[in-house]
Amino acid sequence: MPIEAGLAAGDRALGEYLSAECVTCHQLSGRYQGIPPIVGWPEASFVEIMNEYREKRRSNPAMQTIVGKLSSDEIAALAAYFGGVRPKN
Repeated sequence: MPIEAGLAAGDRALGEYLSAECVTCHQLSGRYQGIPPIVGWPEASFVEIMNEYREKRRSNPAMQTIVGKLSSDEIAALAAYFGGVRPKN
């Protein structure tokens, strides 16, 4: 069962650890170069969007595969981490 968007309260350290796969494509700089930035997103929005990929309500096969492997706690941890990262322009 996915966690609700308003209940993101993840472990930032775990999120930072898990973020390695994310930052392969999504830049920590916050720049948009064909792939949307995810730094600084509000945690609730991050969780909601990741759940939409996991439930295949958003169509992006790569994101569906990646998010499909994550637990709700891992998604919350990533939300906590990326929510606290500020773009480095």
